[in-house]
Amino acid sequence: MSDTIEKPIDKTAIRDAATVVVLRDRATRPRVLMGQRGAKAAFMPNKFVFPGGAVDAADASVPLARPLAPLCAARLSEDAAPGIADALAAAAVRELWEETGQILGVPAPWPDSIPEDWLEFAGTGHRPSADALQFIFRAITPPGRPRRFDARFFLLDADELVSDLDDFDAAADELSHLQWIAVDEIRNFDLPFITEVVLAEVAARATDATPPSSVPFFRNDDEQSLFLRLRGTEMRDD
Repeated sequence: MSDTIEKPIDKTAIRDAATVVVLRDRATRPRVLMGQRGAKAAFMPNKFVFPGGAVDAADASVPLARPLAPLCAARLSEDAAPGIADALAAAAVRELWEETGQILGVPAPWPDSIPEDWLEFAGTGHRPSADALQFIFRAITPPGRPRRFDARFFLLDADELVSDLDDFDAAADELSHLQWIAVDEIRNFDLPFITEVVLAEVAARATDATPPSSVPFFRNDDEQSLFLRLRGTEMRDD
């Protein structure tokens, strides 16, 4: 038996994460895809949330069939680790698939070996596509929470999905009560604070598909909390 002592995982370490706000019927009565986290979940139990989760190590090497828009990639790269943009985009597609069974991709073979976390997605005959993801918000979980994430929120028009919008049979069981919720009714649900803030951005952009002039960034450090704006070339206090 080895006498090497493994260090415990630091559950309060900040992990990069991606969240997808899928918007449907934006020209009539906009609705977003949400589900409810379990009562025993360590992070935001019982809350209604958008599909999303932490970036896995393999996400950085996933071959995107279509890349992020240049402006989106530039904003994701501000105040972030090098090369994180593509990993975040891949994580967004993977988490959307795992938690809802919805597919954002194009029919195409995979050029290399497929990471284990991507086997089921690849089994649909698609490779992930990132060009329809629009980066609209970033927030770091405040100190003192049981889990901390540096979360990037992507807005996605539901028309970009290649799957049946009302079929969630392929979803894992991490989220329950998956449903399309009208934006004007969503505050009747039990939402995390940051989700309410992001929804304000979504409502403002429901009829405007162009990229925002800047992306809000709530940076909660141990020393201070700042509200910044990501522009793709520079970052400033608001």
